[in-house]
Amino acid sequence: MHPRRPDGFDGLGYRGGARDEQGFGGAFPARSFSSASDLSHWVTTPPDIPGSRNLHWGEKSPPYGVPAPSTPLEGPAEEPFPGSSGGGSSVPGQSSEQLNRFAGFGIGLASLFTENVLAHPCIVLRRQCQVNYHARHYHLTPFTVINIMYSFNKTQGPRALWKGMGSTFIVQGVTLGAEGIISEFTPLPREISHKWNPKQIGEHLLLKSLTYIVAMPFYSASLIETVQSEIIRDNAGILECIKEGIGRVIGMGVPHSKRLLPLLSLVFPTVLHGVLHYIISSIIQKIILLVLKRKAYNSHLAESTSPVQSMLDAYFPELIANFAASLCSDVILYPLETVLHRLHIQGTRTIIDNTDLGYEVLPINTQYEGMRDCINTIRQEEGMLGFYKGFGAVVIQYTLHAAVLQITKIIYSTLLQNSV
Repeated sequence: MHPRRPDGFDGLGYRGGARDEQGFGGAFPARSFSSASDLSHWVTTPPDIPGSRNLHWGEKSPPYGVPAPSTPLEGPAEEPFPGSSGGGSSVPGQSSEQLNRFAGFGIGLASLFTENVLAHPCIVLRRQCQVNYHARHYHLTPFTVINIMYSFNKTQGPRALWKGMGSTFIVQGVTLGAEGIISEFTPLPREISHKWNPKQIGEHLLLKSLTYIVAMPFYSASLIETVQSEIIRDNAGILECIKEGIGRVIGMGVPHSKRLLPLLSLVFPTVLHGVLHYIISSIIQKIILLVLKRKAYNSHLAESTSPVQSMLDAYFPELIANFAASLCSDVILYPLETVLHRLHIQGTRTIIDNTDLGYEVLPINTQYEGMRDCINTIRQEEGMLGFYKGFGAVVIQYTLHAAVLQITKIIYSTLLQNSV
């Protein structure tokens, strides 16, 4: 549906209700701007980086047909904190606004850096433990994970914990590109509006499924790069992931054995894991974001929040919601992820590190016939905890992420206190 816009729409001073908070499930109802009492208390701009939303208390969009006032309105709602000005003409107000925008960008960038770069060693060890069916030590706690990380770093160098990082970015790029191209040439919606219906949700999930299928061979190649031992690993280029992914599709250029599962047999577990991860994370994210924004809104109406807290509420709810959603979905789907990785790695002649000793290497010689056989074999030979091998790395990963968010919040609070 196309959003309704007034004749004098300038793209900046008006935000239509049909565009507010589009996302999964339509957790935020639209508001009509028919009267001054229905004005939204948030002014949003689409962020390029999570956490970079430019949200400020007290800024209001003019209703349809009423010109915007040339001077700021009187009252506490328009001046929520000292040192700010509605017109932005004063030097302190301009400095605060510049700091606000820069801080929002920096907070989102720090979150992305932690999630994709700083936490990569945890992802490497987590995947190695998941595919190592030989392992007697399951590394369910962060203490044993830290010990084995130190052993790998000592015997193989720092590269052992950072291998395959470039391929993970390639997989993300392929996923985003495939989703954009498919949505452009098909009627499948890339986003779900607030006026959603079961058909729209089904089409949106179908788009996600097709995206996961397109990215599947490259995900498999990236998985091999992250678990392959650095001892026997060649110095592959950054585009090796694309080369191996294409080779996996056409069946050429990739060394494999007869135990290699065809891509068609990997479609169902790959799509199942991806769609479930998306659904769970989207629902949890919307719920947490709704709760945090309502809490901040009620505190603002009661005038019980400080100026610094009001500005923090503009950026951190989205980051906290993303963090909690990713954590919950990873924990809930960890057993399924273990099965998925073992199916992808089978028959690729991959040599992994010995996660029991911290040195030596082990071959992957599994003979699973499919997803059901893999689940039954793990349960019989390794027990139910076998599905959670390497879970301690997840604890370290999200503990590190939470610590970076907290440090960023403290730094941002200090900057705001010095500027207001």
